[in-house]
Amino acid sequence: MPRLTINGHSITVDPGTTILDAARVAGIIIPAMCNLKGLPHFTSCMVCVVQEKNSSRLLPSCSALATDGMVVETDTNEARHVRTGSLSLLMSEHAGDCQAPCTTTCPAHMNIPLMIRQIAAGKPLEALTTVYDMIALPGVLGRICPAPCEKACRRGRIDAPLSICLLKRFSADDGAAGISPPAHVSPSTQHRVAIVGAGPAGLAAAFYLAQSGHACTIFDDHPHPGGQLRYGIPEYLLPSTVLDREIKHIHDLGVNFRMNTRVGSDIAFEDLKAGYDAIILTPGITSPDILATWKVEFTPRGIKVDGHTFRSSDEKIFAGGEVIQAGHMAVRAVAHGKSMAISIDQFLGGLTVTGPPNRFESRLGKIEAAEGQELMKEASPHVRISPIDGPGTGFTQDEAIRESKRCMHCDCRKAEACKLRDYMEAHMTGPMHVPAEGRKPVERNITHPRVIFESGKCIKCGICVRITTHAGEKPGLAFLGRGFDAMVGVPFGASLEAGLGHSADQCVKECPTGALAWKEL
Repeated sequence: MPRLTINGHSITVDPGTTILDAARVAGIIIPAMCNLKGLPHFTSCMVCVVQEKNSSRLLPSCSALATDGMVVETDTNEARHVRTGSLSLLMSEHAGDCQAPCTTTCPAHMNIPLMIRQIAAGKPLEALTTVYDMIALPGVLGRICPAPCEKACRRGRIDAPLSICLLKRFSADDGAAGISPPAHVSPSTQHRVAIVGAGPAGLAAAFYLAQSGHACTIFDDHPHPGGQLRYGIPEYLLPSTVLDREIKHIHDLGVNFRMNTRVGSDIAFEDLKAGYDAIILTPGITSPDILATWKVEFTPRGIKVDGHTFRSSDEKIFAGGEVIQAGHMAVRAVAHGKSMAISIDQFLGGLTVTGPPNRFESRLGKIEAAEGQELMKEASPHVRISPIDGPGTGFTQDEAIRESKRCMHCDCRKAEACKLRDYMEAHMTGPMHVPAEGRKPVERNITHPRVIFESGKCIKCGICVRITTHAGEKPGLAFLGRGFDAMVGVPFGASLEAGLGHSADQCVKECPTGALAWKEL
């Protein structure tokens, strides 16, 4: 029986075992895109390449057999170079967005398409939960946000963008009667966080930190919380009842509000540093004289922080909102609050402070008119609507559902379960813009009642072809065409339903990208 070494682990395997399967025996994961246990290997992606150190050869681990005396390393510089190149080639043919343009443009990176689909399905409570995942003040922002997400909406290139802001407002107003978010709050950590400023950034930070079990106290020199949301926006644009409702959610999480309290005179800043485990500074625009007393680095723009973690020059002090960057976009301040909460939770937990996850993003950019029509296949043709009683009233449920169904669903249905994205994230950083010239077109096959096939996202791994062949599907799926023009499809022009047969569940499950996915996701 062959005995080999993989990453320093000595392993004995049966004759005929591949290096990939031998690694699995030892609990070592080798990236692989075109391999599926139980089916013949295909050796098409070359992502699973490893290096045999005795010979220095680079081998595809899914097909190379384990032999006695082998010494295998899975992540040498040479193997990683080949793997990165292979991933880049796969991405160059992968025509799809990881996240919809509305999500990537939103300063809070809210999962807007999911909220829209939940509203369309008549589930406002689920939609509100989705909003609360990234936005602590949905009813407020649903009224005053300038909606940069709508400017990025691809439906706007067809007729008019979705009314995303009004849909967010609907989820908050309609769902508020049945939900007291959040549904889960972690047990107390015994850590105490002081927040200076009860504006949108401070409120948002408290909202998420309290959910993580940290005791938060907000200090503000005004009689009521809200900052510029309360004292800088007219009542007709943002009714105080809406602001009070959403602040009450934060209060109900156990957040303590100390109003009419000025830090520096009513309470010394040094006392905060001594009495709390972390401090958040969100006081709005603040004079250099005051910033100097807080003993953190600052510039003419405000407090100097790490742009991703929002940590200042003092390791226990974090800052966000207008104190680091002047501006009047509340959604950006709310996003700062969420990011600070993540960073402080890491800090208080003794972890390296890295801030929010920095996920890899594939971005299509501009699409052609024909591709827009492909995306329209699942969208309602209705034009954008406005509330029948005027924008100040918001949508009725029927109006919200009708507007939601205009969404073209241009986000990926498998963004959180995509091997290609995961491997790109492990090997590369930053977003990758897919060049329009030379890439595969955006196409959608919706001839199956439950499954959608987007051929532009297909990397020709052959897994679905082998699944349907193994299952005896007639006609099943096959590679159509030759060479670089080859593509996966259903032979003889048959429907996707005919091609997948009873193998649909397994094909969708095993597809390593979002090429095959459930329609309802």
